[in-house]
Amino acid sequence: MRAKRCVRVCTRLILLLVLTPAILLSPPPRLFAAAPGPNSTVPAVGRAWPVGPRPEVLRGWEPPATAYGPGHRGVDLAAAPGTPVRAVAGGRVSFAGRVAGKGVVSVELLPGTGEPPLRTTYEPVTATVEKDGEVAPGEVIGTVDATGSHCTATCLHWGLRRGETYLNPLSLLPPWLLHRGPSRLLPVY
Repeated sequence: MRAKRCVRVCTRLILLLVLTPAILLSPPPRLFAAAPGPNSTVPAVGRAWPVGPRPEVLRGWEPPATAYGPGHRGVDLAAAPGTPVRAVAGGRVSFAGRVAGKGVVSVELLPGTGEPPLRTTYEPVTATVEKDGEVAPGEVIGTVDATGSHCTATCLHWGLRRGETYLNPLSLLPPWLLHRGPSRLLPVY
C-alpha cells in the first residue's frame, strides 16, 4: 500500500515539474493582432477619416507585448471639441452611451468584414445616433466631447476590434486615404 502511494505522489510531482514550465513559458492568450501586412484579415473598407479630411495622428496603435501589458489599443486623432465624428464605414450602431463617464459610440461593420464582424469605437463622443441604427460611410455619428479625452489636448480615440482581439484601426483605410500626398504629373509616352 505504501509503495502505491509513493508511486502516485512521485507521478504527480513529475507531472507538476513537467507541466509548470510548459504553462509558464506558453504565450498568453492572443488579444492583440500584429501590425497589418499583406495578409491582413482587416479589409480596407473605410471611406472616410473619423474626423476631418486628414487629421494628425497624435498617438498611433501600439499593441502590448503581452495580453495585459502596456500599449495603446487604438489611435488618437487631433480634433477640437464639437468636431463632427463620422463613421469610417457603414454598419449598425452596437452601442451609443457612456462608459466610465466617457461618451462612446461603437459601430459593428457591415457583413463581409469576417467572423466575428469588425467593430469600430469612437470616444469621447456625444452621440447623435442610437443603438441598432444603421449608419452609412461618412455619416456623422456624434461630436467630440470637450472632456473625457486621455490626450493632453482634446482628441478622438478611434479603436478597432474583432471579437476580443484589438486591431490597428488605420488598417481599415485604403492607401489612397492614408498616404494622400501632392499630385504628380507622369510623362505621357
